[in-house]
Amino acid sequence: LPMAFREVNARRHIGLQQLSSLALAGRTLLGPMKSCKFIVDESTNQSTLICSAVRLIESLDLTSAAGQLLNETIQAQNKEFKTGMSTLLFLVGAWSNAVLECLQQNVPVSAIVSVMSEGLNSCCERVQFLQISIHDVNKEVCSCSVRPNAFKSVTCQIGCDSLLNPQSFLYVQKDISVPEVVIPRNSYSYREDDSNFNKHLRSPLAGFSEEIASFVKPVGEKSTPTIAGSVITTSNCNKQKLTHSRYFSALGKSRFSSQQGNSQGCLSGSSTSPCECYGLQHLAMALSHGSQTSVKLLQSIVAYQQEKAECSSCSRFNIAEIVTCCLLGLPESYSCVSPGFVTLVSPEQATVIKYFEDKLLRILLIDGDLTEQYRHLGFNRPCNVRTILEHPKLLEGRAKDLWLSSVLRILTSFEVNLVLVKGNVCENLMERCIANNILVIGFVTRDVLCAFGEVTSAQSVTYLTQLNASCVGSGAQVGLWKAHDGRAMDLGELVPVSIKVQGIPLVTAVLTTTVAAKMQLIEDQFWNSAYRLHHALSDEKVFLGGGAVELLCLSHIQMLAEKSLQPANKNAVKDFPSPWLTASVTEYKSVVLQALASGWKRYLSVVMCNTAKAASELEACTSVDHHLKKAAECGSPSAYILKEFRKGGLLRGGSGPFADHGDDVKVYDNVAAKTEAWRRALDLVLLVLQTDAEIITGPQRNQLLNSHVSSEFMFL
Repeated sequence: LPMAFREVNARRHIGLQQLSSLALAGRTLLGPMKSCKFIVDESTNQSTLICSAVRLIESLDLTSAAGQLLNETIQAQNKEFKTGMSTLLFLVGAWSNAVLECLQQNVPVSAIVSVMSEGLNSCCERVQFLQISIHDVNKEVCSCSVRPNAFKSVTCQIGCDSLLNPQSFLYVQKDISVPEVVIPRNSYSYREDDSNFNKHLRSPLAGFSEEIASFVKPVGEKSTPTIAGSVITTSNCNKQKLTHSRYFSALGKSRFSSQQGNSQGCLSGSSTSPCECYGLQHLAMALSHGSQTSVKLLQSIVAYQQEKAECSSCSRFNIAEIVTCCLLGLPESYSCVSPGFVTLVSPEQATVIKYFEDKLLRILLIDGDLTEQYRHLGFNRPCNVRTILEHPKLLEGRAKDLWLSSVLRILTSFEVNLVLVKGNVCENLMERCIANNILVIGFVTRDVLCAFGEVTSAQSVTYLTQLNASCVGSGAQVGLWKAHDGRAMDLGELVPVSIKVQGIPLVTAVLTTTVAAKMQLIEDQFWNSAYRLHHALSDEKVFLGGGAVELLCLSHIQMLAEKSLQPANKNAVKDFPSPWLTASVTEYKSVVLQALASGWKRYLSVVMCNTAKAASELEACTSVDHHLKKAAECGSPSAYILKEFRKGGLLRGGSGPFADHGDDVKVYDNVAAKTEAWRRALDLVLLVLQTDAEIITGPQRNQLLNSHVSSEFMFL
């Protein structure tokens, strides 16, 4: 077919316009005080509440190429960092508009790409002055620059359930388990662990106020407490197990090698001091960016893992040892942290659990599906064999019965009571197991299998035919999950149950709500806060938050733009042999840099408007200009921003999630996640800028040739 290729022109750039329109939908998701959105499914009329760029993009019908690229970019950021997607989405829109303005001024595409890339790289180098190490954050906490009372009041004042409950009290679940049974594998008992856990965490922060008071001295005293072992490492505190076969999967290996399991931010030292534990809790709140529900649970998990780490002389926060269980139908005041693994099962499986209460179970781990047709990844059928029909219909039922009988015979011969399966479970097998008092739970994550494998000595298998006595673990306990008032919960179709083993480091954040549309939002907020803390410990440093980094970028870019207009720089370009290079440096560099700076300025102004620190975007821009002027007069913008940040006056108003505490609560940002979001946003905009085109197909070739816009087409 005849085809025409429309060249990119200054007046019509479809891809950048589409990026700008899509990013505009996520404007209210920027900053700590996000405005949630209801997403309605037109086919089912069901709605869900979202508060993240990932859920927003997933819910939109992205039919354009630019939309697909935007989706892939945000998904890549989410897969790697689980944070920074809203920043990425907004900057994509802001810089798309900035590039469109450059095109309107007839700036060459190559000049836009070159100058913007150079400007962002310069910003990333400049903002290193606003990085602070985790050790310095903890040291600041222990030197009383952040008082424990700030945490105490935050815990009491948090009222995050704005839709349902005026107050939401943190509760760390009591131990609901069988009497103490000592297993020689561990040196401490399960009930003792849980009792200390409850005593230490019933109030996640108030419990530390008395301890901190005895350790922290006033600033004026000679001896200032320091944190032992300030270097954060990612060493594995557990020994690796050998496996017998390639089919004994890698669950026996360290689960901290991959990024999700990943960094066990270890503060090396002989013991865990209250300052370290309190410092991590402060850091968790400083990185939460207003998610007050999540920060309470996360602080409890931090304290629990710190207490567990005392036994191994390794203070750490390990995100691989955290799972969530969403319970729909309970008020949000029932949200808590429960030791062990909490999951949902059918009422039929709950009857088996009642039978097993107060008993120690033998456990089996399956790394794959528990179905007849399952084959592991990479399985190759025999060569030179052509399969006509595996199971004729007349024999299909009999073959299935033989497989079911074989599985049951294997499980009963090894006296297996509990089976945790990574993948799917055959329904008929599930029914047979229930009838034989064998509890089978499917869709268990790899991290959970790893945790149970380490404390029960169970080794995962891919097929039941590989099973032998050394693969079966022991010591598991199951029971119905009970709320803080001691009641077992029956939610109708699903029943929450708890699976524990003595000494297991796994904890479950039980998230509850009575609003179905809010469930996904609560879970997303929790994981976002958890990964912020995880990445901060992995990077071993954080950015100053509250707009400090973006303000320094804006100041730096404007300084570069002004410098490019100075006569000295104009004379320097005479040495370039190419007249195009000379023109691009002299005429376009300042324009492009100002366009890049406009993205930062819009970012700051929108954040201030969303947090009610400015009544309008005009007022926000005026405030930003005021700080830019002050920074320029100071001579060192980074020094000015650091001073204002420590005073608590940087882009601050009278509102915000922790405004009542003044400068007691500092705000921090992740380093790698934020800078990578900037790079991904600009890379996407420049990619669309260079590849955006419109291909027209059809028989209108002659019409296009005779039209007044024929000069805009290149005929193929």
